[in-house]
Amino acid sequence: MGIGLLFFTCTQKPKTIPKEQQKVVKDAVLLALQEEIRSETLRSWKDYKKYAWGHDVLLPLSKGSFDWYKESLGISPIDAYSTLKVMGLENEAREIEQYALTMDWDKDMYVQVFEVNIRILGGLLSMYHYSGNEAILEKARDFGNRILPAFNTPTGIPTHSVNLRTGKKAGNLGKGKGDIVNVAQAATYLMEFGILSYYTNDSKYYQAAKKATKAVFERKSVIGLPGEQINVYTGEWEGTQWHHLQAGVDAYYEYMYKSWMIFPDPEIKEIWEYSIDKINTYLLDKYEGHHFYAIVDMHTGKILKRSVSLYDAFFPAVQAISGDIDAAEKNQHTWDWLWNKYGLLPTRYKYDEDKVEYANSELNPEIIESAYYLHQITGKEEYLDMIKEYWNDIKKCCKSEVAFHAIQDVRIMKKKDYLATYFFAETMKYFYIAFSQEEFDFNEYIFTTEAHTFKRSDFDPKEAKERLGY
Repeated sequence: MGIGLLFFTCTQKPKTIPKEQQKVVKDAVLLALQEEIRSETLRSWKDYKKYAWGHDVLLPLSKGSFDWYKESLGISPIDAYSTLKVMGLENEAREIEQYALTMDWDKDMYVQVFEVNIRILGGLLSMYHYSGNEAILEKARDFGNRILPAFNTPTGIPTHSVNLRTGKKAGNLGKGKGDIVNVAQAATYLMEFGILSYYTNDSKYYQAAKKATKAVFERKSVIGLPGEQINVYTGEWEGTQWHHLQAGVDAYYEYMYKSWMIFPDPEIKEIWEYSIDKINTYLLDKYEGHHFYAIVDMHTGKILKRSVSLYDAFFPAVQAISGDIDAAEKNQHTWDWLWNKYGLLPTRYKYDEDKVEYANSELNPEIIESAYYLHQITGKEEYLDMIKEYWNDIKKCCKSEVAFHAIQDVRIMKKKDYLATYFFAETMKYFYIAFSQEEFDFNEYIFTTEAHTFKRSDFDPKEAKERLGY
């Protein structure tokens, strides 16, 4: 709700508060919200340290921890670092720097290339960006070199997993069955690999990422849409012939535009311009007063399923920064409508049947991110009001004795004992900077899909062309 700005007396008509006073009131409210977010982040971080330090994930309800693999990769600390820096929590950030320097990536285990790229490599690069510590950059280069062998396939599309010690590749279908990855797993590397190439002056990382992106794009259908899952060895589309903006595709599009913003590679811009036209042509579904982006047949564009997932809520942000403000606003209002139905977004919702398909929520950041972008770009208070509402709802449903917890069913707010690493990396960061007023310059920064933060002005376009080799 907006702040009341009228004074009443028994003898006078309502008087409007002067604009200067309105600004003082507004600034005080935002400052209080900013401090509250910072305080809750610090409380949650201390809880992580108390119950899960050295492990990948905090389990807040059982006061325990969880590791993604047989050994921890320190995913929560590395993911959280840039948020703590943005909030000015210097002691906590410095502790993570020291922790990261103790990490040994020479581990005989297979890791998911997509997941560790956006969380670990991206987190380490942001850590170097803020600290300037060359030892951190060496950690990032070492990690990048260990996942790079996954890209050594006939198509240039990386395998699902790679062994950090041996460089051996592994599929997700078992021995002898090939390797199928979704589009996001295939081609969400332009930013992290581009930044690594820029910092190390070694183009091999960006070139591998670009080859993977082009490999997906070049296999588009006759009408110009990629599929959902692809065989990294044959280059053939597998399984359903669907296309959508949901998890499994989402960041493929996000990275086309965002990477071009700091590394203006004309080939990538062409791919983006072609792709956004096809999205608008085939996926946009104006349904009962709302703007959804449906699941369609990659070959015909026919709508196969009127279903969306909370991950799709990233798209208004990309629409907004790429200049399509009208589409972004209509899309965001659809997401806000869905949030208000439940008080959180369900993971998947079938809108033609008004039916929740997957009811869980892990406090995802995408809807907050898009509202933040739109507030910054349009200046409209309604988007800041949305963010205030999202924060109040999350506090109400998910604040725990220990940190915050996920939700197993948004219809009844059943608790789930899990705190995703992106809660620190993204969700709390977007809340904080949304309320930071002039302290955080939106136009100066760019965010990876995991919201790792980089100053755009630190990447010289001419230097980028040389260092990345485009």
